[in-house]
Amino acid sequence: MMSDYRIDDLDQQIIQLLSEDARLSNRKIATQLGFTEGTIRSRVKRLEDENYIRFTAVTNMSHLDTPQLAYIGIHAEQNMIKEVAAKVAQLSEINAVIILLGRFDILAIGLFEGLSAVHQVASNKILDIKGVRLVETSVVVDVVKYDNRVAKIMTPIAEYVAAAE
Repeated sequence: MMSDYRIDDLDQQIIQLLSEDARLSNRKIATQLGFTEGTIRSRVKRLEDENYIRFTAVTNMSHLDTPQLAYIGIHAEQNMIKEVAAKVAQLSEINAVIILLGRFDILAIGLFEGLSAVHQVASNKILDIKGVRLVETSVVVDVVKYDNRVAKIMTPIAEYVAAAE
């Protein structure tokens, strides 16, 4: 269940500093923002507890043997978009699932070990999901810029799946 906690200006400043360097200590944040370390520590904990922030390691794709970043556009039956998105999100190979307005109903993003793995997931797993009408894949050939800070935490998938049912 979601709480009524809403972030304020201090929370937003903390999030901005941590998005630039997640290893920044509470002491350094406190010094930069003019608050006590205890205030910052309690705010960071509250932001984590309320799912406004999460600390995680991000894979550097250049260190993988044969990384294949793929975007899978999914056309779904209009009355089943949420259900299809929830089922796609359960696939271990998929890292992000986004419901869209536009060309596709759903966008799935995954990092794969080659084209055959992309094909396997798109054609043999996603296309087999009830409510999926069409799947189109786009494979990344070169990454010019990628800022991993673009990711934002949304409602946990368990709540999303429950809402879809």
